[in-house]
Amino acid sequence: MLLMLGAVLGLLLSGGPVRAESQYRLLVIAMPSKYHYEYVPVAREGLQRMARQHAFDMEWAGSPQVLEGDLGGYAAILLLNTPVEDLNPAQRAGFEAYVNGGGNVMIVHRAAIALPANSWPWYERLVGRTVGVHPMLQTAAVTVADRGFPAVWGLPERWLWSDEYYVTTNPYGVRITPVLNVDETSYDPTKIWPGQVAKPMGREHPVAWYHRPGKSRVFVTTLGHDVEAYRDPHYLEQLMGGIWWTATGLGEAR
Repeated sequence: MLLMLGAVLGLLLSGGPVRAESQYRLLVIAMPSKYHYEYVPVAREGLQRMARQHAFDMEWAGSPQVLEGDLGGYAAILLLNTPVEDLNPAQRAGFEAYVNGGGNVMIVHRAAIALPANSWPWYERLVGRTVGVHPMLQTAAVTVADRGFPAVWGLPERWLWSDEYYVTTNPYGVRITPVLNVDETSYDPTKIWPGQVAKPMGREHPVAWYHRPGKSRVFVTTLGHDVEAYRDPHYLEQLMGGIWWTATGLGEAR
């Protein structure tokens, strides 16, 4: 026993590798799709680095089959560009049960879209908005709408960013708190492919928000189309702030 204690003490004093105790468990579901697949290895590496730095456990899944198992141990589920229309009835039921039981969800970019529209009303209410079309990828000024929310602490007031700025509607009357807006005067919100029509949303055009359906916490960022986003420090800071709040409920200025 004395030898064992001595070995542990020696390891601590020598600065050897001692892993911090995990604060919570995060499940990331990242399913590749037609337009979103290159991001997977880059995002996985970045999120693994975050997990080590901020002492939480991250489990990575490339398939929705995990939703058919026991989800009770996860502080939050992150849907990272996941095309949710690919979930089968059992997987949808498992996910709904997790959320209805107080589970927390973070939704990133493509995962905010449920195709076709109105095919899964429960999920669209969870997102808080229904996504319609989006103009072509453009550079624009993203502005901070809620400086007290952790996802924007590391961002400037006006953030030069290039992305697909989703046009959204609120058919279910869900109340959200915008975290980031995009300034429509800084890009062309009508620039879209032939045969499609995009209309400006106006002064209030949220691209990230949060809300609390029931006992759950939900954070949504519609940013994150290009693989290079997952190498950008500001974008990763946004994700980390969203993960922290979604999993713990901490950090929000009151």
